[in-house]
Amino acid sequence: MGACISCERVFAFNPISVPSWTPEVGGRREPICRDCMDRINETRVKLGLPPVAILPDAYEPLPEGEL
Repeated sequence: MGACISCERVFAFNPISVPSWTPEVGGRREPICRDCMDRINETRVKLGLPPVAILPDAYEPLPEGEL
């Protein structure tokens, strides 16, 4: 679990496959929740860009033993 880099909502995710962003400051990969990714993809499509692919297990918790 962690907080979304965009809206700061805490959510469960698979740290290997969740969409993420590395901010300029800090440089650590940060997760993006499903709601924010849906908004990002809507904007991308309106701008003529392809949506970011979201893997099927991106928002499912990953068992600790698989990290």
